[in-house]
Amino acid sequence: MIETKEISHTKSMQAGVFGPMTDMQHEQVVFCNDPATGLKAIIAIHNTVLGPALGGTRMWKYDNETQALNDVLRLSRGMTYKAAITGLNLGGGKAVIIGDSRTDKSEALFRRFGKFIDSLAGKYITAEDVGTSTKDMEWIAMETNHVTGIPQSMGGGGDPSPVTAHGVYMGMKASAKHAWGSESLNGRKILVQGVGHVGENLVNYISKEGAKVYISDINEAQLKKVAETYGATVVNGNIFDLEVDIYAPCALGATLNDESIAALKCVIVAGAANNQLANETTHGAMLMEKGVIYAPDFVINAGGLINVYSELIGYNRELAFQQTDKIYDFTLDILRKASDESIPTYLAANRMAEKRITDIGKVKLGF
Repeated sequence: MIETKEISHTKSMQAGVFGPMTDMQHEQVVFCNDPATGLKAIIAIHNTVLGPALGGTRMWKYDNETQALNDVLRLSRGMTYKAAITGLNLGGGKAVIIGDSRTDKSEALFRRFGKFIDSLAGKYITAEDVGTSTKDMEWIAMETNHVTGIPQSMGGGGDPSPVTAHGVYMGMKASAKHAWGSESLNGRKILVQGVGHVGENLVNYISKEGAKVYISDINEAQLKKVAETYGATVVNGNIFDLEVDIYAPCALGATLNDESIAALKCVIVAGAANNQLANETTHGAMLMEKGVIYAPDFVINAGGLINVYSELIGYNRELAFQQTDKIYDFTLDILRKASDESIPTYLAANRMAEKRITDIGKVKLGF
């Protein structure tokens, strides 16, 4: 059974590679280096009890290699829970490529990375993530079959962002139902932090329902476009000072920390970003103590995983959206369990995911 506990990343990193692997209970970490193409990547396989590890490849200009390792370990662990809680027969994995996605991409780099993935013989299946695209997956697919998120012209599902956003929308509505007795977002003030592919699709959903939408992003051009398209209000400066009903973090993780939680003026946190809690144990408890309803990120952003998983069984976009609708019920179940047991919502979600992993593990082992 996977233990639910937060680790001290600083202490673990000082212990070398096996320290954080042991703390987070990873099965395998693969370091990929190819000077000829400039490739430096890390593949982390967290758990394969339920099936092969599926998770996207993120390309990011990390400050250092330790930061990259920390990120891929946390992300891959989250994928295990995401697959388990949504009933998919998948394990958890993730990959990161160290580099600037705006300047360092090349066909040769991604094809070389595809060869590293292929060497794992299907134990890890990749997809797109922050900093990568369907075109990058197309290059990877030239060297391995263990890739999803490929263009629709190649029989894949294409961009999973609309499905991811749909799942976040479902989780947001379920959270509203739990908080106010109605799932309607009409008239609700919602702050969306990060309006990239997923964030913009989410803005589309909530604005159509009549929400008062506020947006924030470091990309000024995208911010202006989304504001003009959907009539959203741009927020500059400290976004946590804004009084809203719902805060939706849809950029990078760890936005929920000591300072931001202290300043939060919302009832619900429900967004697409991974690893929103800077420290799962500490900040999950802080949100609970403050009375803020937190929809666990790995639950409500699972639409993207559901979409790429459907490629493995015969892609049908309509069915992917239908499966993603179930995130509404998953979220409600978690929020009710947390309320009934007086525990943080992340812990309720973790326990539900862990129970499925343990139960199916017994079936596979035959006892």
